[in-house]
Order: sequence, then C-alpha cells, then structure tokens
Amino acid sequence: MSNILGEDYWTLRYQHNSIGWDVGEVTKPIKQYLDQIDNFWLKLLIPGAGNGYEAQYALEKGFLNTNILDISSYPLEKFQLKHGGFPKSQIHHADFFDHSGQYDLILEQTFFCALQPSLRPEYVKKMSALLKPGGKLVGLLFDRQFENQGPPFGGDGKEYRALFEHEFNIIRMEACYNSIPPRQGQELFFILQKKSIV
Repeated sequence: MSNILGEDYWTLRYQHNSIGWDVGEVTKPIKQYLDQIDNFWLKLLIPGAGNGYEAQYALEKGFLNTNILDISSYPLEKFQLKHGGFPKSQIHHADFFDHSGQYDLILEQTFFCALQPSLRPEYVKKMSALLKPGGKLVGLLFDRQFENQGPPFGGDGKEYRALFEHEFNIIRMEACYNSIPPRQGQELFFILQKKSIV
C-alpha cells in the first residue's frame, strides 16, 4: 500500500523531535481500558506505536503477547534499547498495510490521524483482516478538523461511523471524558468489534 507519509518522513520527525502527538506516557483512556481486562492471554497489536508507552504498560500489566509496529525503525530501536526485556519477535518494523497476523485486540493511539484520509477505507479493511473473529479495535480518534494541512488529519463521529459500520459493530463511540488537557473536548473514545461472518 502506497503511503506518501512513509518511513523517511516519520524518521525525520523522530530525529528532529517533532513529535507533538507523543505525550510521554501511556494515555489515560488506553490505560483505564487495559486495567479493566483480566484476560492476559490476548494477543495485542499497537500500530504506529512510536515510543511504545502503551506497549510497555500492557507488558507490565501482564499482557505478554503485546506486539508493536511502526513504519520507522528509529523509535523501535530506541524502544528496544530502553526495554531490553520486550521480545524482539513482537517488534515489527513494517508498513501497517503490509503486516500480517491475527490479533484479539488492536489499540488505536494517534495512528489513524497520521494516515492520508484517502487511506481510511483501506485502514478499516486492514484492521478487520488483522483481527480474529470477534476481535476488537479500541482507542481514540480526533473529533475536530485541523486548520493546517496534516498530519494530523481530523474528522468527526458521523464520518467515522459511516466508515467503520460495514466491517465493525460499533459498541461505543463517544466523547472521551479523560483526554489529556490539550485534547479535552477534541477526542472520541471508541470500541469496535469485528463483525462475524454470517
């Protein structure tokens, strides 16, 4: 899958520390969601994982089958140096659209908004393909438009519902009550479940 915002673009962003999406820790909505799960055997994927705060938190909670993926090797190498105990086989340097696997849960944290909007239908199909039957896609989406040309690219709940509803049952898509202060009132928390094949 072609993506003009490819590896070189994101590597430069990391090298120049131009990573405004990075809040320096696991975000509270993702943390609280993981805190409610007691099935630690779930196979997790975090695409566009960057510095991997969510992954490290998941691993510390006991989710030993946590996988991270990023198109840039730069943050992945830094993550590996910092977290030597994280299994190398669960660190994937790849384009999301070229990745293969089957997961129970995929966490969305500022990955969707980093893709060209024209890729959103493919994102939905790929997420569905990567999830096991009944698997869930959970995370945050921006509920706003941005003045500057992205990334990040924005959107709204109506648009997202129309985008996801063919492949997923929308369990929840609502205003996020525990966003970080700079994003208060600008995020939706969502839980989507892959539809069963009838």
